Amino acid sequence: MQIEKNQLLRFTTAGSVDDGKSTLIGRLLYDSKSIFEDQLEAIEHTSKKKGHDGVDLALFTDGLRDEREQGITIDVAYRYFTTPKRKFIIADTPGHIQYTRNMVTGASTANAAIVLVDARHGVTEQTRRHSFIASLLQIPHVIVCINKMDLVDFSEKVYDEIVSQFEEFSSKLLVKDIHFIPISALQGDNVVNRSSNMAWYQGAPLLHTLETTHISSDINKVDARFPVQTVLRPQSEEHRDYRGYAGRVSSGIFRVGDEVTVLPSGFTSKIKSMNMGEVQVEEAYGPMSISMTLEDDIDVSRGDMIVRSKNKPRVEQDIDIMLCWLNDQPARPRAKYFIRHTSNEQKAMIKEVVYKININTFERDLVNKELTMNDIARINIRTTKPLLIDSYRQNRNTGSIILVDETTNETVAAGMII
Repeated sequence: MQIEKNQLLRFTTAGSVDDGKSTLIGRLLYDSKSIFEDQLEAIEHTSKKKGHDGVDLALFTDGLRDEREQGITIDVAYRYFTTPKRKFIIADTPGHIQYTRNMVTGASTANAAIVLVDARHGVTEQTRRHSFIASLLQIPHVIVCINKMDLVDFSEKVYDEIVSQFEEFSSKLLVKDIHFIPISALQGDNVVNRSSNMAWYQGAPLLHTLETTHISSDINKVDARFPVQTVLRPQSEEHRDYRGYAGRVSSGIFRVGDEVTVLPSGFTSKIKSMNMGEVQVEEAYGPMSISMTLEDDIDVSRGDMIVRSKNKPRVEQDIDIMLCWLNDQPARPRAKYFIRHTSNEQKAMIKEVVYKININTFERDLVNKELTMNDIARINIRTTKPLLIDSYRQNRNTGSIILVDETTNETVAAGMII
């Protein structure tokens, strides 16, 4: 019963290719005894076939056949494990630059990010890129694991130099809580157990840091937002007068009797009832999925939003966004895309690329404004109809968007509303 009550920590791993992310996760699972016997036997068998002396820990996460053949991670691999103190969901993301879009996906719901740095190479462009994305997505905790310390003779000097490198550029980021841990994922130093090879390091090992990291809810509890996904109109004789609005509460708290406004129409009413499945509830909050009825018969449809009358979102057609371009085809000037925001979908056009971010210096590039894969930029878009938005800093759910190519239906960009 104690385990069921444990808090859940979602964390993502990031860093350059071959920094040892998959091996680190394998070590976490292996040393914390979170692997089933049949899994372990299968990995041991595969490791022997590949000619390894011991267990290839990276195989615990590199589950795709293409990844095993190439020896790299090319998709986001999710893993789950539990310790007596906490439950965890790990998103192991790719290191190659062409898979930065997968890192955005894995980091979008994370409470913490582990950024791996190879002790032999120090801070790289991908280290900066992934750290910047973690900052953009407002991940509250970053744990910098300086890996492969065994290959630099567990040198405190090397560790201190890399810490200085990271601190120099991270001072420009929004992340406030940064921990540094010297580790050897391959040998297990400072991963689950404290290292005897680095007595100079007085901090906690990685697992203890993950178990004690404070988890704050990323759901805004103040601004009540209920995007309508569908309208319920039962055909049965018994419920023929029922008109309910179903969806997921994005943020805030709704209570029966609250005065609410339906946007964009602006009509007001009061909440008559709320149901969560078959159960009637008096209050609902994010991320509960509910159906809601109103006291007045108002025309409400998918894409509308029910909000508290005294606390409304912004209603805008020209929207400033910090965006990560995810598609291998560059953005087409003045091209139209679908923009998806909560339950709403509109056509949109990129009006202007205000600037791109130089990932090495974090300076604004006001000259080269072509958006290509993995570029991070501030843009302005125009939508065909107004969107009901909050800033991402204020509300993750109503402050995030994706752009979809209207011809291929591919997601081409993910953005955070400013």
